[in-house]
Amino acid sequence: MPRYYEDKEEDGRACGGVREDLRLCLLDSPCVLQEKKSPRQCLREGHCRSLQVTFFACKRSMVSAGWRARMRLCS
Repeated sequence: MPRYYEDKEEDGRACGGVREDLRLCLLDSPCVLQEKKSPRQCLREGHCRSLQVTFFACKRSMVSAGWRARMRLCS
């Protein structure tokens, strides 16, 4: 189960729960802990890929919703 369902404060940002899960996944990964690489470098190497894809889809849905609303106003 994703960690953002646990007892936490809401950060108020779009996709905040998935963002937090991705951050924790990267910080707990062997790439960061054992190889001492930066979380950004580990993300580029493909660690926590499923959460990265989920986060991207969440952010894209936010952009798509705004775009659809603007297009309805223009029509």
